[in-house]
Amino acid sequence: MGCVGSTPATKDAGGSSDVNHGTKRVRKPKAWKHPQPITMAQLRQMREEFWDTAPHYGGQKEIWDALRVASESEVSHAQAVVESAGIIVSNADLTLCYDERGAKYELPKYVLSEPTNLIRDS
Repeated sequence: MGCVGSTPATKDAGGSSDVNHGTKRVRKPKAWKHPQPITMAQLRQMREEFWDTAPHYGGQKEIWDALRVASESEVSHAQAVVESAGIIVSNADLTLCYDERGAKYELPKYVLSEPTNLIRDS
C-alpha cells in the first residue's frame, strides 16, 4: 500500500519520521519486575514457550524469527536485524512492532530483558 508521496524506506541522517522502519532506535526495555521472583531457568522456560507459540498468533514466521534474533542480540545488532527484515518498530523497546504488511507483533518484556527480581543461581 502506498500513496502518491511514498517511497521505499531508507536510513536517512535525520530519522525524519516513525512511519518508515529504521527511524526508531532500538533500545532494551526499562527495568521491570516480574510479579514474583523467578529463576533464570524459569525465565528461559517462559521465553521458549513464547517463541514456540508466537507464530500461531499471526504474522510471518520470518518476522518472528528476526524478532527473536533481535531480542537475543546486543542493541546495535538488533537495530540491524529489524532494519534488514523490514520491521516497523512502534515501541523502541521492541514490545510492539509491525511488518510491512501491517501485521502486529507484540513481545513481552521477559523475552527482551531480565526482571529486576531475577533469582541468580549461586
